[in-house]
Amino acid sequence: MPRYLVLLYSPEGDEATERRRWAQLPLWQELTDGLRDAGLLVANGALHRTDTATTVRVRDDEVEMTDGPFAITKEVLAGFYVLDCDGLDEVLRHAARFPTARYGSVEVRPIMEPTGDDPLG
Repeated sequence: MPRYLVLLYSPEGDEATERRRWAQLPLWQELTDGLRDAGLLVANGALHRTDTATTVRVRDDEVEMTDGPFAITKEVLAGFYVLDCDGLDEVLRHAARFPTARYGSVEVRPIMEPTGDDPLG
């Protein structure tokens, strides 16, 4: 079964916004439990705020480390799911169920499966 990375993006919010989002925890738990029970969930996780990020770049053999995310945007990567689905239609159907789709965005990307000829795998 193909694997898909489901990336959850949302605007970072103030305390009131964060409280409203945490109030949706039962929706998240129902969704996560349903994906697990259906045998689709491989992994998932929420991320800390962007101010905890460190971006690493190597340029001309010099390592550069910058506090914060790679880019300044209105929506930031907030979490992820890895799902085993029968195909794109199925994973997109599930992506629309994520509460983040109501106030942010949900990006779905197929995960490359390693092959014997693949230099990355």
